[in-house]
Amino acid sequence: MRRFVGWSALGLALAYGCSAASPPPADEGDTSSGSSGSGGDGDFTTSTTSSTGSGIPSDCGEAATYVYVLSTDNDLYRFKPLDKLFEKIGPLQCATNLQPNSMAVDRSATAWVNYVDSGFTGDDGGQIFQVDTSDGSCTGPIASLPSGWYRLGMGFSTDAANGVSERLYLTGTADGASPGLGVLDGATFAVSPLGNFTGSLAGQNAELTGTGDARLFGFFTTSPVEVAEIDKANGAIKSSTKLPAVETPAAWAFSFWGGDFYLYTAPDPSLDPSRTTNVTRYRPSDGSVDAAYMTNIGFTIVGAGVSTCAPVEEPK
Repeated sequence: MRRFVGWSALGLALAYGCSAASPPPADEGDTSSGSSGSGGDGDFTTSTTSSTGSGIPSDCGEAATYVYVLSTDNDLYRFKPLDKLFEKIGPLQCATNLQPNSMAVDRSATAWVNYVDSGFTGDDGGQIFQVDTSDGSCTGPIASLPSGWYRLGMGFSTDAANGVSERLYLTGTADGASPGLGVLDGATFAVSPLGNFTGSLAGQNAELTGTGDARLFGFFTTSPVEVAEIDKANGAIKSSTKLPAVETPAAWAFSFWGGDFYLYTAPDPSLDPSRTTNVTRYRPSDGSVDAAYMTNIGFTIVGAGVSTCAPVEEPK
C-alpha cells in the first residue's frame, strides 16, 4: 500500500512512495525491530469461504496473513505488528531500472508492486510487477499504466465480507490533482476509473488498504493527515478522521491488520537525513493514536501490503 513523493539528492531525482471515524468490524533472513487467479470484471477469485481451525481462511496460507513492506532500497520485509518486528526477506528481483513506489498483496501472498519512471519534470511511466513474497522473485511487468496512473496507491478488498473474490483498487498520486479511485481489471490488467474522492479530500493523494470485510480505506497525506473510508463504487468519502499526531510525510505507506491501521511515514531526507520511517498505530475502536509505536526503524518504507486473508480483529 502506498504512494511516494519525489525529491532530488546529490543531483539525481529520487522518488519515494503501498486505508476513520467508523471502525472496521472490527525462517526468514535478517530481522530488525524499532499468483493469484484472475477473473473478469476486476475480480481475482479463489474458491471457498470457510476457515481452518487456526482461524485462517481455508483458501489462504499463513504467508497471506502477514503484512509486507518495501523499502527505498528495494528490499522486501515481513512485518509482525504484535511483535513490533520486521523480518528481512531480501531484494526484489524485478528486471527494471524504475523506482519501487507502492505494493498490494493478494490472497495467494503474491505482491503486486508499482514501479515508476520518474524524471526531473515528473513521472514518465509506470508498471506493475508480481512478486513472490517468499523470496522476492518477480514476474512481469504484467501491466503498463496510463498517464495519470503511473504512480499508485493500491489495496485489495473483498467483494463481500468474508468472501474470497477480491479486487485491486488503485488511486493515482501526483504533484497535481489525484484522479481519484480506480480498479485494475483482473483479466486485461487495464485501469478502470471509478470516481473522484469527495469533500475536502477531492484531488488529494492517498495510499490504500483494504480488508476481508469488504471495506477500503485511504491514508491521505493532507495536513493534518487523514484516514478515510472510501466507497468502492465511486470513490466518495464515507467518513474520515484527522490524525494531527502523525507527520505529513514525504515517503509513506499504509496497512490494516487485526482491527488497527499502521501508518508508515518518513520526511524528505534532504531535510532530516538522520530519519528513517516511523510506524504509527491508529486504533479506530477506541480512537487511540500511538505515534511512538515504532520510531526511526533503520530503513525507509515506501510500500506496504496486506492481503484480505489477514484478520479484521486482533487475534485472541
